[in-house]
Amino acid sequence: MTDSWLRALESRIDGEVDAGERRRAEYASDASNYRVPPAAVVFPRGDADVAAVLTAARDRGVPVTARGAGTSVAGNAIGAGLILDFSRHMSAILEIDTEKSCARVQPGVVLGTLQRRAGASGLRFGPDPSTQNRCTLGGMIGNNACGPHAMAWGRTSDSVRELRILDGTGTERTLGAGLSAVPGLDEFARARLAVIRTELGRFERQASGYGLEHLLPERDPSAARAFVGTEGTCGLLLEASVTLVPVPRATVLVVLGYPDMPTAADDVATVTAVDPIAVEGIDARLVDVVRAHRGTVPELPEGRAWLFVECAGDTADEAHDRAAVLCRTAHAIDSRIVTDSAVAAGLWRIRADGAGLAGRTADGHPAWPGWEDAAVPPANLGAYLRDFEELMRTHEVDGLLYGHLGDGCIHVRLDLPIADAPQRFRAFLTDAADQVVEHGGSLSGEHGDGRARSELLSRMYSPAALDAFAGFKALFDPDDVLNPGVLVRPSPIDADLRLAGLRAMPSAGGFAFPADGDIGTAVHRCVGIGKCRADTRATGGFMCPSYLATADEKDSTRGRARVLQEVVRGALDWRSNAVAESLDLCLSCKACDADCPAGVDMATYKSETLYRRYRRRLRPIDHYALGWLPRWLALGVRMPRVFNAVAGFAPLRRVGFRAAGMDPRRAVPSLADKSFRRMWAERRGARVPDDDPGVMLWIDSFTDAFDPEIAWAAVELVESLGHRVRIPERRVCCGLTWISTGQLDGARTRLRATLSALDDHVRAGGVVIGLEPSCTAALRSDLPALLPDDPRAERTARAVRTLAEFLAEDPAWRPPDRSGHTVLVQPHCHHHAMTGYAADREILRRTGATVTEVAGCCGLAGNFGMQYGHYDISVAVAENGLLPALRKDVDAEFLADGFSCRTQAGQLADRSAVHLAQFLLDR
Repeated sequence: MTDSWLRALESRIDGEVDAGERRRAEYASDASNYRVPPAAVVFPRGDADVAAVLTAARDRGVPVTARGAGTSVAGNAIGAGLILDFSRHMSAILEIDTEKSCARVQPGVVLGTLQRRAGASGLRFGPDPSTQNRCTLGGMIGNNACGPHAMAWGRTSDSVRELRILDGTGTERTLGAGLSAVPGLDEFARARLAVIRTELGRFERQASGYGLEHLLPERDPSAARAFVGTEGTCGLLLEASVTLVPVPRATVLVVLGYPDMPTAADDVATVTAVDPIAVEGIDARLVDVVRAHRGTVPELPEGRAWLFVECAGDTADEAHDRAAVLCRTAHAIDSRIVTDSAVAAGLWRIRADGAGLAGRTADGHPAWPGWEDAAVPPANLGAYLRDFEELMRTHEVDGLLYGHLGDGCIHVRLDLPIADAPQRFRAFLTDAADQVVEHGGSLSGEHGDGRARSELLSRMYSPAALDAFAGFKALFDPDDVLNPGVLVRPSPIDADLRLAGLRAMPSAGGFAFPADGDIGTAVHRCVGIGKCRADTRATGGFMCPSYLATADEKDSTRGRARVLQEVVRGALDWRSNAVAESLDLCLSCKACDADCPAGVDMATYKSETLYRRYRRRLRPIDHYALGWLPRWLALGVRMPRVFNAVAGFAPLRRVGFRAAGMDPRRAVPSLADKSFRRMWAERRGARVPDDDPGVMLWIDSFTDAFDPEIAWAAVELVESLGHRVRIPERRVCCGLTWISTGQLDGARTRLRATLSALDDHVRAGGVVIGLEPSCTAALRSDLPALLPDDPRAERTARAVRTLAEFLAEDPAWRPPDRSGHTVLVQPHCHHHAMTGYAADREILRRTGATVTEVAGCCGLAGNFGMQYGHYDISVAVAENGLLPALRKDVDAEFLADGFSCRTQAGQLADRSAVHLAQFLLDR
């Protein structure tokens, strides 16, 4: 902080005030197209902090913007003044009253957390947007969020009972039924009855503008419901009392197939006649993208567009009967009733994944929000979609359609020419606004207007309606302190665009980024969806382990991407402290590459950043100690007893670790008495015939030096199937430790040597089996990315298999009987992200063992957990999944293919582990 008033503000509150350049970069964007760096970010700890911040801001004329999870796609949660992040500390569920079916919450509560707590009593919050595992109740109230079940339980405004707020003057108000809580509100409403009745609340998904229809006397007027959807422009939420609804006793999913989305939309009236609780639409092109990303999707009925219809009932038979009626009456070309909850979850996941994967067009071009949320009365939807497809053709834009078709709300992200032709961007948006108005619709169906659409409200509403909006805001915030530029006196739709003015980033000789062209385009894959902030401890998953440990935006994939976006636009330097701080706790786990719907690969971006920062410069000592580890191990295996004796002498080890930039609390794994390569040379006299390609077993440095028995188990397992096993004749390396420390020139040197050692085998049609997941992943993904012009690279990457993949491809292999075994499995992060764990999962299933998978990173993550300053975070990450699982299943056999995973379990839980090869080997 540089301003004395910010320092004075921090001294008056219990929370934190951060005006550092890194923090400002992290909060410069939400999930929209816009970039507005704030003056500072405040993390309030309670109501008094919020009041103090608002008072200080008012005194200096500084605007205040409320923010939850930052998933707002319209630019609702960014501003040039103070950002109030409620998600960090003000995130308590204060009360759940099961008798009254309501909950009392702070604004930073994540919806998924509330759903789990309420679900224990058979209740739930009705609205459920696709971001429910990270979006906050405060954000939902700000945007009037809906989700697929709005057909059954309405929008957030329908679930709000009472709101305690601070208005723009700093006055605390409790809003509920009636209008008396706000002086002048009743008179305001009575003076504008005509315009409110004729222009607002015309259909359920009319979300643009303020919800003034909730002021009408015939609608049971409610100041609380009218406040919902004001996007932080009228008050700061302190506490909310919301209605909970019973979880349906039984549900059935019906999937209806149609020739196209407009035809599906034409059938909405027939579908809704059976009173479903959700009607979602999805286009075949989006399903194709999900299938390509995931590898497979559950079987769908015939068609090129589908309606996912959820029917509910008091009994399974009642729900099924309703579904059967729907299949008979709908005008679909094919249908399917899904009663298996696991299959239904897989189908719903298509819709959930599609919401994120729509960030790319079918051709792989970046697609952006801005016109992602239009809605029309359901009866007009088919005609609107046909006209909208023509509009896209006219403006030469494309996107993948999906949405809440039962409510008339369509979602689509488009390859809008934001960076290179902002005038075309504006032209499309104005034409799209006029078109949706012609169909009686709304610019927004649930996301709000924000910076993306507020200027366009004049094309939807009369001057009298716009004047009513301004008058309503003035009752709450007469000085325009709260989120200015949104809804009232709006900012231009083409101002502050994040992509505007971006320069091409010349290559520095690091990664090629073939899918994006350069690092600048690659880091802008992050559009702020925020899945990296989801609490995967409850739902399962791997992204993002450091954020789960700290709950700090700094340590989310999105936060890091925002900082790197500032770097590529020239606002920050590659070698700045802000960049170093941002990337410090990235474990390079690669989970984001698989789990982020936008395909952000922060491990690669970190490696590229370290390469640019330290190229031809002196590096931190741990880059040499850990980045060159295979080199040191090659020396150590020549005299393992000496190495182990020195490493086992605690005083010497602590001094050595400190000097090498490592944490002295870590132990050194013991080298095996003999390395695998030495044992191989002693035991294997006969060579594989030159005309027999055999099977190449990749002997990584870790397996060779520490766990040679794993490699021997793999040899025996593969040879039991009639294959002859080879290993590379000379010691070669995948370069992983050089890659993770950004020493990409050194990595390329080692990878070229690897190609020379493997190419003859690969050319002869042989496969390469990797045993260490991180090294296997490096050969599959980093090898072609670092040597894109070497034809051997892609050829070799295609030949690499995990052990499970190899066994699954071999028709001679039969799994051993392990029924009666209880197994706890820790999939390695790189295994999950880069090669996939499906083959391993299926093999373990076929053994008959009772298997429990640990979701999430072990926390050691190669060199990360060994580096000085990372130990506590490493342990905290392990506490998210691994350590609780080990404590719970104390008698289970622990299976972990990753050396880091086995090491972490041994050091933190004194638990030994076996590799898949050992588990499967019949001895």
